[in-house]
Amino acid sequence: MKQHLATSFIVALALTSLPLQAVTFTPPAGCTLQMTVQNRGCSVSQYYICQSDPAGYQRSAIFGRDGMFHMSVIDAETRWIESTSPLSGITDTLVDGADDEASFSTLLQTGRDDFDFDTRASDGVVLNQKGFDVLTGETVQIDGQQLERTEFQLTTTGPDGQLISERRGTQFISREFGRFFGGIESRIDATGEQTKTNDSPVLFAFPGDKGFAETTPQFDCDQLLTQIQQERAAS
Repeated sequence: MKQHLATSFIVALALTSLPLQAVTFTPPAGCTLQMTVQNRGCSVSQYYICQSDPAGYQRSAIFGRDGMFHMSVIDAETRWIESTSPLSGITDTLVDGADDEASFSTLLQTGRDDFDFDTRASDGVVLNQKGFDVLTGETVQIDGQQLERTEFQLTTTGPDGQLISERRGTQFISREFGRFFGGIESRIDATGEQTKTNDSPVLFAFPGDKGFAETTPQFDCDQLLTQIQQERAAS
């Protein structure tokens, strides 16, 4: 489940009442866009690789109605190498010497991968990320792509062991693409507030396909906007 945040929750914080004009994503110089994925939860993900990165590294940029809100880098084992939030300006990087490194190959070979690693934010805060991914044995076809469903749990704790959040739910993996995609999950924060999201992939676009590189999300945006407006009216 590495590098999969609760994207609907983050997008909801950035939604505005007016949609942005459709634009396309251009990766940085020396990088190649490989795939665009429209997700539930009003987000669209751009997946690309860069020549200067080590072999097996993959990058992503996720857009909501209000523009890009998350960037990430993973390696061939889907380890959380780096993630950046343009909204907060904070970058989180993997701390060396994990107690239990995340391993995509272990998940494929055994059906389960446990992990226990730390990330360090650019403001100096170190968080522990501990949990597991399990293959459920279910294979699904989404827009022509064969994906396998997983179940996961991720507990994030602070420097003093205090709970930051606990997430659990389902996601999808692709053996072909060597990565995770979002799914349905619930998140409980330190105050006990629970948020449920659905970031499942809906449409896949590759070079030459309609929708490739488009950054305007297509699914569930009106639903999220209505929810936010109702919450504001009630407050």
